[in-house]
Amino acid sequence: MLETVISIVFAMIGLSLLLNVWRLLLGPSIPDRILALDTMYINTIALIILYGMSMGTALYFEAALLIAMLGFVSTVAVCKYLLRGDIIE
Repeated sequence: MLETVISIVFAMIGLSLLLNVWRLLLGPSIPDRILALDTMYINTIALIILYGMSMGTALYFEAALLIAMLGFVSTVAVCKYLLRGDIIE
């Protein structure tokens, strides 16, 4: 039963990634594109965690944590650049 659920969730998250790419490419404004990129980080983290669950190893959870930290820092840096025009003051 768990294998079936993981397969269904893989498909759902894959669909959400495709919709995020669509918003990233055709977003009407820059903040929409930044939000789509941030959501893509979250979906990628979910895919990595699901893959770790399906493989039965904890190594992928550490990779998901690293991607989460990098995604947060990069989103903050891009937002700060858009607001102030400079990342480091």
